[in-house]
Amino acid sequence: MIDHISFGVTDFARSTAFYDQALGPLGVKRLFDVPEAHSDGVKVTGYGDDRPWFWIAEEKATTGMLHIALQAKTRADVDAFYGAAIRAGGVCNGTPGVRPHYHPDYYGAFVRDPDGHNIEAVCHTAPG
Repeated sequence: MIDHISFGVTDFARSTAFYDQALGPLGVKRLFDVPEAHSDGVKVTGYGDDRPWFWIAEEKATTGMLHIALQAKTRADVDAFYGAAIRAGGVCNGTPGVRPHYHPDYYGAFVRDPDGHNIEAVCHTAPG
């Protein structure tokens, strides 16, 4: 089980504006900003629901393909994530829909964040 993830972003203000909006429909919000005195002057913030588990830091951007899938409770939450992420400046990397090649009830949407990271919201339950 993953406890938390953290990665670098090139423009902290742009990325926090994106994630503040895109993660809201999933019930994930910015919970904690690390005081710069404790992060060697680097801006670091943590997002989560009851505790921070999704961290970004303004430093050299993480390179290579970074794919993060966030679990959504409903398909409507996936749709809302996708809409919010696109409105926040994300780039479509896969519109909301069923991905039966993963399993029959896999419903996901994929968006590239401001640094090109592939951020997904996925619901694993059947409609109804």
